[in-house]
Amino acid sequence: MTNPGPVTKTIVDKRAGGRWRAVLPAWSPKLGIGLGLVVLIALFGLLGPLFTGDPSAVRDIGLTSPSGDHLLGTTQTGQDVLAQLTHATRGSLQIGLLVGVLATVLSAIFGIIGSYAGGALDEVFSLFSNVALVIPGLPLVIVIAGFVPADQRGSWTIAVVLALTGWAAAARVLRAQTLSLRNRDYVAAARVSGEKTWRVICVEILPNLLPILASQFVFAVILAILNEAGLSFLGLGASNSSTLGTMLYYAQNGFALQLDAWWWFVPPGLIIALFGCGLALINFSIDEIINPQLRTGHARQNDSDVTAAKPSSGNRSAVLTVTGLDVVYRADPPVHAVRDVSLTLGRGEILGLAGESGCGKTTLAYAINRLHRPPAQVTAGSVVLHDRDGQDIDVLALDAERLRTFRWSKLSMVFQGAMNALNPVTPVRAQLEDVLTTHRPDMSKQERRSRCAEVFRRVGVDPSRLDSYAHELSGGMRQRVMIAMAMLLEPQVMIMDEPTTALDVVVQRGILREILRLRDEMAFAVIFITHDLPLLLEISDRIAVMRSGEVVEYATADEIHRRPRHPYTRQLLRSFPSLTGERGLFAMSTPERETS
Repeated sequence: MTNPGPVTKTIVDKRAGGRWRAVLPAWSPKLGIGLGLVVLIALFGLLGPLFTGDPSAVRDIGLTSPSGDHLLGTTQTGQDVLAQLTHATRGSLQIGLLVGVLATVLSAIFGIIGSYAGGALDEVFSLFSNVALVIPGLPLVIVIAGFVPADQRGSWTIAVVLALTGWAAAARVLRAQTLSLRNRDYVAAARVSGEKTWRVICVEILPNLLPILASQFVFAVILAILNEAGLSFLGLGASNSSTLGTMLYYAQNGFALQLDAWWWFVPPGLIIALFGCGLALINFSIDEIINPQLRTGHARQNDSDVTAAKPSSGNRSAVLTVTGLDVVYRADPPVHAVRDVSLTLGRGEILGLAGESGCGKTTLAYAINRLHRPPAQVTAGSVVLHDRDGQDIDVLALDAERLRTFRWSKLSMVFQGAMNALNPVTPVRAQLEDVLTTHRPDMSKQERRSRCAEVFRRVGVDPSRLDSYAHELSGGMRQRVMIAMAMLLEPQVMIMDEPTTALDVVVQRGILREILRLRDEMAFAVIFITHDLPLLLEISDRIAVMRSGEVVEYATADEIHRRPRHPYTRQLLRSFPSLTGERGLFAMSTPERETS
C-alpha cells in the first residue's frame, strides 16, 4: 500500500485534531481558574498528609505563630496546624464526594426513572420528592445527627444524613425535563428501533440531562462541605474523623478568636471558600462542556439538491393491509381519532396520506407502527404485513419482544421534524449504530461503521458527517440522516411523516428525488404523510384523503387530480392556486380542462 505523502498526512492529522477538538470544551478563564483551585486543593488533601506528619502529636509549645518549624503555627496544645489542615481537607473532600454521589444517584432515581415510567410509580416518587422538599434541610440534619450517638457519627453516617436531605430539589428539575424528553421524536425512534427501556434512559434521556446532574453533583459537594462544617461547629459532626469543620470547632473551643490566633481558624475557612469558588466556576462552564451546540464545531453545510421525477405506477402485490382500523383517545369525552380506515399498500408503492391538521394522519401512522401510549387505544381493525417470505404478520397481535424485532427491520418510520427526531447531544454515528447494535448484535464494530457509511452515501451525504451533531447539519441533511436511519435494516415499508416540512423548495425536491431513487433501488413501499396535496399528486401512486379520522377518498393520484369525487377533496384542490389560470382552478374536474 502506498504511504501518504506529507501533504496528505497533514490533512489527515488536521482532521483528526479537529475531531478531537470538537468533543473538548472551549477553554475559558473561569474554567481554568475553577479547575486549578479544585485540583490544587484536592492534591493538598490527598498528598499533604504524606509529608506533614501526625496531626495529633502534642507538643509543649502552645499557640505559637507561623515559623520555619511550623509553617502555620500550632494549636493551644502544640499540635501542628498545617498537619491538621491537610488531614482535615482530605476528610472534608471525602464527605463532599460521598454526599455528591449519593445525592446525585437519589435525584436521578426519583427524577428520571419515575417520570419516564409514568403512572403510579411517577406519582409515588413525585409525592416523596415533594415531601422531602418542603422539610427544612438544616434543622432536619441537626435533628437526625443529634439522634445518632456520638461514637457512631463517622464520615459515612454524616454523608448519608446530608445526602438524604439534599436530593429533592434536583429530582424535581430532572422530573420536569424527563417528562419533556420522553415525548421527543428521537426517544420514540429509539423505542421503535427496539431498544430496551434501560438503554433508552441511559443513551437517549440521560445524556440530555448531564448538565443538570453535573450541577446537582457540584452543588451537593459544596453544600455537604458547608453543612458538615456547620454540624461540626455545633458539635454534631463526625466524632472520629478530622474535617475542616472539626478544626473550626476546636479553634472555637480553644478561644482562637479571643487570643487572635488567626492561623488556627483562617486556613480552614479559606480552604472551604476557595474550594467552593472553584466548584462554582466549574459549574458555570458545565453547559459548555456537555452541550455540543455551545462548542466550536464544524460550520453548517448546505445540501446540493436537484429536482424530483414522478415515478411510474403499476400493479404491485400487497405488502401492508390495514382493515377497519379504529383509534380512540380515552378522554372525557372519548375522542374517536381514526374511524374504520382500510388501506392497501403495494410493494414499491408510494401511498400519499393527505388532509388538514388534526384529521388523524399521524395517529393512523402511529397505530400502524404500534407507537401509541395511553390514553390512545386501537379499538378495532387489523394491520397485517405480508412479508417477503410469504408469512403474514399481524402487527397488532405481536408481543413486546416480537414487536422489537419487527420494528425498523420490517417497518420503519421517519418522524416529523428531523431536529427533534435526532438526539442533540449524541453524534449521528452513535444514533445510527444503536439501531444496528440492537437488531444486529453479531455485527462487528467495523461492519457497523461500514454500513453507516454505506447508507450515508446512498442518501447523498458525505460519510465524514457521521461524526457531526444534529445542530451541525442543515435541515436537508438532517432529513437525509433520518431517511438513512430508517433504511439501515432495509425494511419493506417506510412511513414518512411530513419529511419535507419547513424545507425550502429546492431542498425539498432534492429530498423527494432521493426518496424516489431509493424506492426504486431498494423496492420498499412508502406511506407519505403531508398537507401538500399537489406534492402528493406528483410523487404518489395512490392517495388517501382523510377528514375527521375517516378516509373520504382513496384513488390513484391521476384520478384524484382529474376526477376528484368527494367534495372535501375538491375543496382541498381548490385551496391551491393554478400557475396558469384563476385562483382556485387547480383541480381538473371538467373535460374541457382535462384536454387543456
